[in-house]
Amino acid sequence: MRHVAILGSTGSIGTQTLEVIDRFPDRLGVAALAAGRNVELLIQQAKQFRPECVSIQREQDLPRVRDALSGTGIRVSTDPCEVARADADLVVAAFVGSAGLRPVIEALRGGTDVALANKEVLVMAGELVLAEARRYGAQIRPLDSEHVAIHQCLAGHAASSVRRVVLTASGGPFRGATLEELARATPEDALAHPNWEMGSKITIDSATLMNKGFEVMEARWLFDLEPERIDVLIHPESIVHSLVEFSDGSWLAQLGIPDMRVPIAYTLAMPERLPLPDLPPLDLAALGALHFETPDVARFPALGLARDVLAAGGAAPAVLNAANEVAVQAFLEGRIPFTRIAAVSETVLEGQAGRLAPDLEAVMDADREARAAAHRAIEEGRA
Repeated sequence: MRHVAILGSTGSIGTQTLEVIDRFPDRLGVAALAAGRNVELLIQQAKQFRPECVSIQREQDLPRVRDALSGTGIRVSTDPCEVARADADLVVAAFVGSAGLRPVIEALRGGTDVALANKEVLVMAGELVLAEARRYGAQIRPLDSEHVAIHQCLAGHAASSVRRVVLTASGGPFRGATLEELARATPEDALAHPNWEMGSKITIDSATLMNKGFEVMEARWLFDLEPERIDVLIHPESIVHSLVEFSDGSWLAQLGIPDMRVPIAYTLAMPERLPLPDLPPLDLAALGALHFETPDVARFPALGLARDVLAAGGAAPAVLNAANEVAVQAFLEGRIPFTRIAAVSETVLEGQAGRLAPDLEAVMDADREARAAAHRAIEEGRA
């Protein structure tokens, strides 16, 4: 039995993880759950899976959760780090944004392996996080579909034989849009992803291609690859989840339907595979063709911005992540147009150039200051 703690249990990845766990009660169990503001869903999950502890984000929601779980023996707090410290074999990190960084480090310091869907953790502090994993003998497993695909393609191959890895991106809802159309795009337009069902923040990041830029940064740390050996291709069908090119010119690709339960099940059970007969099979004959194209960084500058930040290092990745979070929320609230999301991040980065991030506190300081700078840039219309 493998016991799992979930950071972000009420979000898209968290709920799908629990769905997979529920299918295999003899193989998988729930040790602890951490949620944001979805009080009722957390209560429902806790009653169903009976974890040892749960956490809810807001202090004001604590009495409601405690009352609902009274008599169950389940501990209730507002500290997700307590969930990260639970007696688990694996922590699924499915928070959105910077909120996942401290709990992930807490899990690693306890020697617990982490399955990482919260890509911002490695974006903000990849070197620091990997150093903590090595220090405490914990592993970081990929949970994004693209990185799970690369993990499978690399299995059994020497790192020296890898020429490059290629992450695929659907292109989102605006793949063929002009700059004029992008400038008029509404949050409803941007949230209409053609292939995947995800939370609002990651869906907007997919539409700007910032998500793919973050995945490039994540791949650099997960697979110890130089940035120049990580490429991106637009693949609108979302069937090929990523590819690896080897030194002899051979390619390996991982294919599957666009359903996150597949990579979640792979990561929860590795090195074994769990059967998922309820999911529709991939029918290549029905698809007929698969298409690939080069990303247009002129229309989607976020991808190029992420690459520049990866090369710059220091605190720049944390600054980019923070500014992007603020800008995405401003767009969702109708305060800035779609095309200003990347522009806000670029403006904030210019004001933070050359900043170092030698430790976790420096990273969090950069995060706080970048958020404040992003709010000012939005309010002043400087981006």
